[in-house]
Amino acid sequence: MTTLAASGFVTHRGGCHCRRVRFEVDAPASPEVLECNCSICTMTGFLHLIVPASRFRLLSGGSDLAEYSFNTGTAKHLFCRHCGIKSFYVPRSHPDGFSVNARCLDAGTVSFFHITPFDDTDRDAATAAVAHLTDA
Repeated sequence: MTTLAASGFVTHRGGCHCRRVRFEVDAPASPEVLECNCSICTMTGFLHLIVPASRFRLLSGGSDLAEYSFNTGTAKHLFCRHCGIKSFYVPRSHPDGFSVNARCLDAGTVSFFHITPFDDTDRDAATAAVAHLTDA
C-alpha cells in the first residue's frame, strides 16, 4: 500500500476555467471544506479545502497567475489572468499552506464535501478551530 493510500488521501486534480492553471492536491475523498462568510469568499462562492504546502502541487500555469492582496496583505489571492478564476490561494489563516477552491476540483475523485462554516467575524476563534487542517 502506498503512503498516500495509507494516509487515507487521494490525489485530486483541478484548475481554472480555461484550464491554463492546473494543480493537484492530496486530500481525503470526502474532505472537510470551509464556507467563509467574509466579503471576498461570499462574493466568489469559494469553498476552502485547506492543505499544507506539502500536499499541493502546481502542475501548470504559474506564469498565468495574477495576485491580489488587501487588508493585512497576508493572504495572496491568486487568479488566472485569462479567465479570472481563483482556483487556489495562500490564505491568511494558514499562510504556510494553500486553500483550494473545492468547486474547482475535477469530477471523479470527490465522494462528497463536509461543509463547515468559518465565521470571519470571530476570525481568531474560527482559525483556532481549523488549525488541524494543515497538519502534515
